[in-house]
Amino acid sequence: MKAIARLLPGHSALWLTFFASVLIAWGVLFATHVPVAAPDEAFGLAYLISLCTQTVADTGFLSAVFMWSLMSLAMMAPTAFPAFRTYADLTHTDAASGKSLAVLVIGYLAVWVGFSVPAAFLQVQLAQMGFLDQAGRSTSGLLNGALIALAGLYQFSSLKNACLSACQNPMTFFFNHWNPGLRGALQLGLRLGAVCLGCCWALMLLAFVAGTMNLAFMGLAMVLMTLEKLPRIGARLSAPLGVFLGIGGAVVIVLSLVNL
Repeated sequence: MKAIARLLPGHSALWLTFFASVLIAWGVLFATHVPVAAPDEAFGLAYLISLCTQTVADTGFLSAVFMWSLMSLAMMAPTAFPAFRTYADLTHTDAASGKSLAVLVIGYLAVWVGFSVPAAFLQVQLAQMGFLDQAGRSTSGLLNGALIALAGLYQFSSLKNACLSACQNPMTFFFNHWNPGLRGALQLGLRLGAVCLGCCWALMLLAFVAGTMNLAFMGLAMVLMTLEKLPRIGARLSAPLGVFLGIGGAVVIVLSLVNL
């Protein structure tokens, strides 16, 4: 607690809860790769692990929502930390409070939990049609190529650029959309989550290419999306990433057509 207070002055309990939640989410995701000793337990860690280790077709929609919510917390909460820290600086003035910071974070995460619903629905449908293996990885080369190319092309879209600019300049974003009080903080959190979603949804869907339970992909994607939201690094990263994904997607599509 003292170390957090020194590194992040103010709201130590909130920051401790934030980082603990992220670590727990990563821990549960990591635990899904460990064999479960008693998968028939009705409650407890074994039950939670079984939700993620079984195939989507077996466990159903709600377990997929649970898994995507964990992924969103583990991957997307860290990418928004610079924005949260910027808002925390405002709590040292009369503009905001510790409670409003907590409400802002909750609003942001609510958007990504909302994203988990259609993502889980898409995963269930793909699994039922036989397009996903047990690791949640697409078995269709054309689908893989299309998702990779889509992510690459989206890097150059006006919506992506607008959302990325807002993520890279959180202070300007907060000033442009400021509303006081807890209700205003919730609105800001929801708006921030929507902006982040507009920035990163295409990259998140690449989980269907690498595997929805691929920890290496999750870690790499989290790092890339975090770096992209840093103004100096993001300005140099976004376009090359788009070119790489666009070319990669085109190559995968061509190879898939050749092998038909």
